[in-house]
Amino acid sequence: MKFRDKLLAAVVPWIGSLLIRTIYLSQRVSIHGEEALREEWAAGRHLIFCFWHDQLLLMIKGYRGPGTKILISASKDGELIARTMEHFGHGSVRGSSSRGARQAFRELMTLTADKVDLAVTPDGPKGPRHQLKDGVIQLARISGRPVVPMAYVCSRGYRFRSWDRFLLPAPFARAVYSYAPPLFFSRDEPLDDCRQRLEQAMAENQQRAEAHLESAGVSAV
Repeated sequence: MKFRDKLLAAVVPWIGSLLIRTIYLSQRVSIHGEEALREEWAAGRHLIFCFWHDQLLLMIKGYRGPGTKILISASKDGELIARTMEHFGHGSVRGSSSRGARQAFRELMTLTADKVDLAVTPDGPKGPRHQLKDGVIQLARISGRPVVPMAYVCSRGYRFRSWDRFLLPAPFARAVYSYAPPLFFSRDEPLDDCRQRLEQAMAENQQRAEAHLESAGVSAV
């Protein structure tokens, strides 16, 4: 690893974790839909969380479970994200649909036997934006674990001109985290039906998050 890359790997995750904590602590946050998740955790069961790539930055602060491993791209940017997540006590699985997909899927399948939640961005790492890839569905069908759609919205922030319109939330904004009820998929259910159910659940959960924000008199950025 070059000196510049070593420097970035040491500095950027620390700054990133500080930024995430600072923004989160300054916001007026509400979290909805956790009750069903607490029941699963209390029963010793573990989950697969999925959320859109543009909502990634503050998503870790909305998770209050026993611990998670997050699927993160094997790119250099992914390395920085993975190191940032370590500051919050969460691990990663490196790979994506475009790089290291098979190895990452095998590792995720192995982890389904462990006492840890899993998290994926099903439209990452390169899109198309808010279009579901099938990896998370296959993982759920084979492992038997439920999938939980998760959403984050806030009243103020900046959206980059990237493929996902990545959201940088603003300090002191109102913010909402929303969890949908766990979804179960069987191996016998057609893949297209599974995809349709998960896409609908993610869309409805996004709408719920935005509705909670609008009930406070503000709109999502």
